[in-house]
Formats: sequence, C-alpha cells, structure tokens
Amino acid sequence: MISDGRLQVSLAQAVAYRLRVNHLVDRLPANSHAEAAYVGLQDSAPRDAILGMHARMDQCQPTDWEHPSLLQTYGPRQAVYVLPAQDFGLFTLGTLPLAGDAIDHIEQLADDVCRTLSGRELRGGHPGLRQACGSGRIALRWTTSALWFREIPRPEIDITEARRALCLRHIHRFGPTTPTAWAWWTGLTPADARAVWNDVADHLLTVDLDGEPAWIRVQDEEVLRTAQPPHGVRLLVSPDLRLLGQDRGGRFIGPGRRPLTPAADSFHPNGVLYDGEVVGAWGRTGGKVDVILTDDLPPAAAEALGAEVAALPIRNGTSLHLTVGSP
Repeated sequence: MISDGRLQVSLAQAVAYRLRVNHLVDRLPANSHAEAAYVGLQDSAPRDAILGMHARMDQCQPTDWEHPSLLQTYGPRQAVYVLPAQDFGLFTLGTLPLAGDAIDHIEQLADDVCRTLSGRELRGGHPGLRQACGSGRIALRWTTSALWFREIPRPEIDITEARRALCLRHIHRFGPTTPTAWAWWTGLTPADARAVWNDVADHLLTVDLDGEPAWIRVQDEEVLRTAQPPHGVRLLVSPDLRLLGQDRGGRFIGPGRRPLTPAADSFHPNGVLYDGEVVGAWGRTGGKVDVILTDDLPPAAAEALGAEVAALPIRNGTSLHLTVGSP
C-alpha cells in the first residue's frame, strides 16, 4: 500500500524480508561460508558464529569458523566477528572514523601491535588491540578458551569506498533501517554515520515502517513488497534476534536485548522461531541444549525442532531438554 508517496511496511513484513535476505528461511548450499557471513557473524560464547552459520547454511561443521574463506577480528562495535576474508577491508577500514587524526591514532596502535608480533602469532591481549584491528592489519583466532592475534596484509581498498559498500550492505540485510541503527551497528559516531549515509543516499528509498521513516536500497523494493512470512522451525542465536527489532521501539536492530518471549533469560538468550514468530528460548552448555517453549508445538513442528537440535554443529553431538511453560 502506498500513502503520501511512501511504501507502507508493517513490522511483520520487514521481519519477513530480513529473515529471507539473511538466509534464515531457506538455507544456503553447503560450503557457502562467505555468503553466510556476508554481514559478519558475531562470535559470542559459546561459539555463536558457528550456530549462526548453521542457521544459514547446510552441512555446517563445528570447525567451519576456521574455514579458509573466513577471518576473525574485532569487528563492528569491537566484538569478535567471523567475516568473509574477501571483504575484510569493509568490516575494518569501513568502520574507521572520518577524522584523520583519529585514523592516525588507530594506525599508531596497529604499528605498536605489529612491532610486538614481529611476524608471530601470539596468545593473549595487547594494549589497544581492539582499536588497532580497525586498521585491517590484524586478524584474530578465538577458540572460546584463548585469543590469538597476528598481522596480515592491509586490505587493498579505498577507505571511502569501504564505508560506502559496508553501509549499503547493512541497508540490504537489515532494512528497513535508519542512520541511527547504522551508527550503532558500526560503532561510528552519529555524525560520521550520517555523513556516510548521505554519501549513498542516491541508492536509497524511504519507506514508512509502522509509522517511522526507514530506508531500503532501491533495488530491494520488490523483494520487500513480496516478502512472505517464513514457515518452519529455526534456532536463532541472540545476535540474530535483532532482526526482529531490538531498538527501543522494537522496529530496528539496535542495542540491548529486548525480550521477545517470557521464556528468555540469561541462561536461555537465544530464540526458537516457528513460522516467523519467537515461540520459545534456548541455551546450551556443551552438547546439552535446553529449550523452553511458551506453548506446545504441533507434532510436525516439534519433530522439526528435534531435528534442528540434532543437526547443531557441536562436537560429540547434542541432547535436547525440552520444557513447555515455566522451566
């Protein structure tokens, strides 16, 4: 529906679009590691990146976070991310501040880290390491029990082009979105984020998302219009729940962890998605997967949930503990 020249988009339609373009409706074929990590996979404990990859790609293996097509570093907001190696420059140089002196400071930190490394891979930390990773010259290897860091060649990409490409990538996968969501996701200041956003404005279309202005890429309009609610069961890790709206108004990705089900708590931070709705929460300790549903699932969906848990790429397999209602 069109009103006042803007496409009117419901939150359900926006969520359906986001889930589809992020391959959380139909999985990618096996070995599509770089595409699965297209906007990065936040690697919170215990190995969220692998579980996020499994939600997007067939036949994901426990060691796929180390696939040759991927790299780790402190990415957006200086969290550990698994990233496509071919796009490493977008997620590092593309999040650099605009001020030249701020960039110089990051480069100086990187110089200091690289002098310490002296061609080696070292375990532990280093003063300024998180910021230094923005130089694109430092990769990590986080095993959940130890952090290793090493120097790599600086990506051959113009910083301005990296910012533009990353902004459009964000809008494609998280749209309808806003400059505020873009700033939060990258860690850029609101002023820097707005400057980059303005630089890609000719590629954008303004829509109305439940009464709020939001933006998509022009070429994504038809996909957004025709997005259908997904069917089936999918286990989403906590970072992916942001696709359902985690800002204060519940429309856009953003800071915080807005509870999407009364079953969620610190031990069950992840979501059970059924036909596009969050119907429960889950967490895991080792191979034990603890699921709390807010209500009974139909038999076919319950069977699909069991299959999803059994397929999780966790060493030594999984066991399911299922509770309906209060844990």
